[in-house]
Amino acid sequence: MSAYEIKKDVHWVGAVDWDRRNFHGYSLSPKGTTYNAFLIKDQKNTIIDTVEDRFAGTLLCNVSQVMEPSKVDYIVVNHVEPDHSGALPRLIEACKPEKVFCSVMGEKAIKEYYGADGWPLQVVKTGDSLCIGSRTLHFLETRMLHWPDSMMTYVAEDKLLISSDAFGQNYASSERFADEVDQAELMRQVSRYYANIVLPYSSVTLKILEEVGKLKWDVDMIAPDHGLVWRGAGVGTVLEAYRRFAEQKPTNQAVVFYDTMWRSTERMAHAVADGLAASGTSVRIMSLKSDHHSDVMSEVFESGAVLAGSATHNNGVLPLVAAMLTYMKGLRPMNKVAAAFGSYGWSGEALKHVTEMLQGMHFDVIEGVRAKNRPTHEQLKACVELGATVAKALQAKIASS
Repeated sequence: MSAYEIKKDVHWVGAVDWDRRNFHGYSLSPKGTTYNAFLIKDQKNTIIDTVEDRFAGTLLCNVSQVMEPSKVDYIVVNHVEPDHSGALPRLIEACKPEKVFCSVMGEKAIKEYYGADGWPLQVVKTGDSLCIGSRTLHFLETRMLHWPDSMMTYVAEDKLLISSDAFGQNYASSERFADEVDQAELMRQVSRYYANIVLPYSSVTLKILEEVGKLKWDVDMIAPDHGLVWRGAGVGTVLEAYRRFAEQKPTNQAVVFYDTMWRSTERMAHAVADGLAASGTSVRIMSLKSDHHSDVMSEVFESGAVLAGSATHNNGVLPLVAAMLTYMKGLRPMNKVAAAFGSYGWSGEALKHVTEMLQGMHFDVIEGVRAKNRPTHEQLKACVELGATVAKALQAKIASS
């Protein structure tokens, strides 16, 4: 995609990665992604953030459509993660900027990633500002949203917040603004991004939202480092979505995920789901052989109840279930009702192990059900009752929250 002016003399100069499906090695990005960088024309021409190193040529080409790269005076590094700083060495070589601005932790990370010998790094902190001519850039450190070096840059005169990874989505598109694409699909990708990347930092998110409110910044456009740019009513939409995401209030939805050897645990999963649905809780059944763990995590994030099923394997849990629970624990979801279930051949430890892992995530865990070899009619009835019990507990939790 070519350079695109999002505000008067503020140009998107990033790259669209239509083919990206494996995002950072642990999550899927079914709609591709973008790496957003912005060039501001002023007395001191300034680029904010860059792109992944393999798109460095695209970045320089887009910059050249606006001005000669040698005319760029300043570079601001909001985030050092390589998909946003990978092109920094080539950009510095081409632009020879007077200054490269970054946070305290950003300076450390830049030196660790790129050496940065002779680079004109200058640290900025929350509350610092930088006059670039007719505009002033204001900096806000956002440590652990979602890396230690993260910060945002607010362009006061343009009411523009360049927000680093916050408020982003993995969404490859020929459009540049959020209001130009299907809104339901867009919000699914916003939720998916939060669930798999930002979720562990929900308490930080709430603090940053509060801090931005105290600063009384007048924002009519939010430009994240991934995906589409929010403008107009979309600004309020994404801010409210992030507040809701971070609060993690329980919803009347459940996800039942499982892995199975000879379909006994699968039968139990469907019986548990029947009990949930019959009790008025919306439910989704997901086989870990069919669904990627990041897809399951998106459903876990949106659900108030989580039911995990595993057959017993070598006195433990099936590998896909263990991996899913480990991934989920790292993302620290909160305020869930949960239960385990599963079949076994002789020893039957999976139920105990899965239950302990769910308890370790501080969920409200209800005693689960297990069945030897093939579940009987009575055992499947117990699974239906388990689903009903979880639904009742979830609805009580929602009512009290």
